[in-house]
Amino acid sequence: MELKEHIRQVPDFPKPGILFYDISTLLAHAEAWNETVNRLEGHVGAYKPDILAGIESRGFLVAAPLALRLGLGFVMLRKKGKLPGPTVPYTYDLEYGSDTIEIQDGAIQPGQRVVVLDDLLATGGTLRASVELLREVGGTVQAAACIIELGFLGGREKLDLPIHSLISFDS
Repeated sequence: MELKEHIRQVPDFPKPGILFYDISTLLAHAEAWNETVNRLEGHVGAYKPDILAGIESRGFLVAAPLALRLGLGFVMLRKKGKLPGPTVPYTYDLEYGSDTIEIQDGAIQPGQRVVVLDDLLATGGTLRASVELLREVGGTVQAAACIIELGFLGGREKLDLPIHSLISFDS
């Protein structure tokens, strides 16, 4: 099955000049979505993770069903102020300014093997920050996986671990 056929491209969203790669059409197609989870299961399962981490918000859609399929727990990496209770923040630089992601304190046990997931790898900034946060709280980050990679943005080069993407757009 060609998963790329189930990705809708939306020009000028969320602002003019941006081409948005929409996974909602993939999620709505049961056979394509099942195939997506199956393929990710093969890549991610090979690392024998103890837990999966998903990046807000579409990364939750990827990580949660995969964790269930693999019989693992799932933790959320969210924007600042979105998680209840004590959290551990990680602030990182953006092209214009900075952003902060957080994880709940104690969500990762020291030495736990973690694979981090998102729907899309673009410039790599958020994924890199997520990996650093997981390491900071004691996780051993084995790999990262996503549905889509925008290879022309070079995000993969910012990361020091194996990256698995199912679909690549190179221009």
